[in-house]
Amino acid sequence: MIRINRFLARCGISSRRKAEEYIHAGRVKVNGVKCSDLTLTLDPAKDKVTVDDKAIAPPPKSIYLMLNKPAGYVVSRRDELNRRTIYDLLPDFAQHCVSAGRLDKNSEGLLLITDDGDLINRLIHPKYKIEKVYRCDLDRKLHPSQLEQLRNGIEIEGKRTYPAGVFVKPSSGNGMRLKIVLKEGRKRQIRLMVEAVGAKVTQLRRLQFGILKLDKLPLGAWRMLSPTEIRHLQKSVTDKQDK
Repeated sequence: MIRINRFLARCGISSRRKAEEYIHAGRVKVNGVKCSDLTLTLDPAKDKVTVDDKAIAPPPKSIYLMLNKPAGYVVSRRDELNRRTIYDLLPDFAQHCVSAGRLDKNSEGLLLITDDGDLINRLIHPKYKIEKVYRCDLDRKLHPSQLEQLRNGIEIEGKRTYPAGVFVKPSSGNGMRLKIVLKEGRKRQIRLMVEAVGAKVTQLRRLQFGILKLDKLPLGAWRMLSPTEIRHLQKSVTDKQDK
């Protein structure tokens, strides 16, 4: 079941706010009856909806897109503190989608957004070991022994992390830049790992999720995934599931 204004947005007809105007204007009918109730819920599989007497329906295929999340946005549909959310950046037709994994408010970079729940569940499950690549700036330089701790696994919140790829990148000043490759996705994992060895993250950016790469996608922008990218994502978990 889905609310009428959300259904209209999902069909690409309008935003949910604009949908309310359509309803007030008497342009929307459900099963041939003019809709005047903004809270009406319907079953897309059974109920027939028309706008200006033309039948509408959501896209038959799932939606897959990539968002370059800026810092300052939370990965949530609603926020009790009235902070900006990634849904402020997404198109109307993707407002019902969710992200495959999260980035905290102060982090930025690649988010996969989709309504394919089965794919999300597999991509974020640690047993599939989908790689996530990050650029991580620290407030101080780490000793080689501390870098080895990060690589070999470190206990955070009572549980040891998986071994990680940790590579030192060129940087200036007193800080350090790392490229970190994870095969799991625990909450605030990189920040907690770095804090466990005595440093702090000053900037964190996800560059890659599985086969998806951020490349030159502008900060705050989104793009649809190509059919090839979608197939590779699906294959990356299907093969491992079947072994």
